[in-house]
Amino acid sequence: MKTKVKELATVQMGYSFRSRLESVANGNVAVIQMKDLLDDNKVGCDDLIKVDMETVKDHHLARKGDLIFRSRGQVINAAILLDDPERAVVAAPLLRIRVVKPQRLLPEYLNWYINQRDAQAYLASRTKGTVLKMIGIQAIEDLEISLPSLDKQKTIVELVSLSAREQVLLHALAEKRKQYITKKLMLFAKGE
Repeated sequence: MKTKVKELATVQMGYSFRSRLESVANGNVAVIQMKDLLDDNKVGCDDLIKVDMETVKDHHLARKGDLIFRSRGQVINAAILLDDPERAVVAAPLLRIRVVKPQRLLPEYLNWYINQRDAQAYLASRTKGTVLKMIGIQAIEDLEISLPSLDKQKTIVELVSLSAREQVLLHALAEKRKQYITKKLMLFAKGE
């Protein structure tokens, strides 16, 4: 079954700051920016800058399970907030996608789906601009996603996680093998 994102989630523009962001040591609100979107399609919350904001409405605050969508640039993709950012806002031009029907759609599944070839091709066809690609909220809302049962969604998410872990382990193994071979060759070169 296919359904549009807007039937299961809301898409909201990030908070538009009127001036350059200046980090404040004891700021009351953290800010999620493009630099916080990691290569593994997750949001890194360790280095969020803090700012002082007098009033922050609840609908601007990000929460665990939200997707942060990069709407401008060469790469247009989503990243998921797996950690609770406490009091954090998403800075424009990023978009926040929040699943509003978790009984039908897992945020982790939506994050995976948006970053797959079919969804990326659809989004690429809806971008505007030649040098700086941009995509609007409407294009994301109209994205049709395949919607299997929650059990199948969980299985997909688990397999994606295991596959990512496997890649990390294979990379570490290759690095250890390289170090071992280099050490043995150096001993051989020295005649030991």
